[in-house]
Amino acid sequence: MKDTPEGRCGFVALLGRPNVGKSTLLNRLLGQKIAITSKKPQTTRNRILGIQHLPRAQIIYMDTPGLHAPKAELNRRMVGEARRAALECDLAAMMIEAGKPWQAEDLLALDLIEGLKVPRLLIVNKVDLVPRASVLPVIEHAAGLGLFAEIVPVSALKGENLDRLTQAALAHLPEGEPLFPEDMVTDQAERFWAAEMIREQAVRLLREELPYSTGVVMEEFEETADLIRLRARLLVARESQKGIVIGKAGAMIKKIGTRAREQLEKFWGKKVYLELQVKVEPEFWREPGK
Repeated sequence: MKDTPEGRCGFVALLGRPNVGKSTLLNRLLGQKIAITSKKPQTTRNRILGIQHLPRAQIIYMDTPGLHAPKAELNRRMVGEARRAALECDLAAMMIEAGKPWQAEDLLALDLIEGLKVPRLLIVNKVDLVPRASVLPVIEHAAGLGLFAEIVPVSALKGENLDRLTQAALAHLPEGEPLFPEDMVTDQAERFWAAEMIREQAVRLLREELPYSTGVVMEEFEETADLIRLRARLLVARESQKGIVIGKAGAMIKKIGTRAREQLEKFWGKKVYLELQVKVEPEFWREPGK
């Protein structure tokens, strides 16, 4: 990748409907996993910063919850996170699917970015899943909207065309010095990241049986030279869900813990001891006073 003629640094908001591939894209751009993914929509709940370090440049991506019509308080908070990111960015990058463009929830993202005063990119994701000839009409339609400075087709899953996306982002970011040190790839603390890895495995293993309102609270995080000891509570909204998460003779909670531990050991490069408990807390995701 060529150096930019001057130093550039800025915030790029990744915006779009649930399950369009924003977290997968962020992980690919950074070359490591910092955002959890699953086939279940609304997996991402918080705005997560991912920092891409380049020669003479730094791109700070903001992975956001999927934009959708919120009904519950949790959903409203998630959509609020995405909207705040859009208002704070230097570049808005909207993502759609090549094979399913302009769904109803895509139009929510379109309405949001239409009112922004920053440059806008359109990322057409999952081009590996459709015939190449069918991507061109999607791009032509988007170009006709007159909203986007550039339109970039990519496959976040396979890493296709990400160099072009990076260059497109750099072209629209302001000049500036790096805001984060070179060894920092996210703003999230290790406790948060560990809790998210546990939640990811619960969502993946239980799928429809487990609502997306499940949460994880990290109660103990102790690190030594060769071991990280974790104790966490996996929270569910109803008593009936507790038995599902635990499983027969504790088989499911053991499987969740084993898969999460394997992910964490791979990331940290050291042994992890993980103790998991399940607790019913119907109001755990509500803000105080709500």
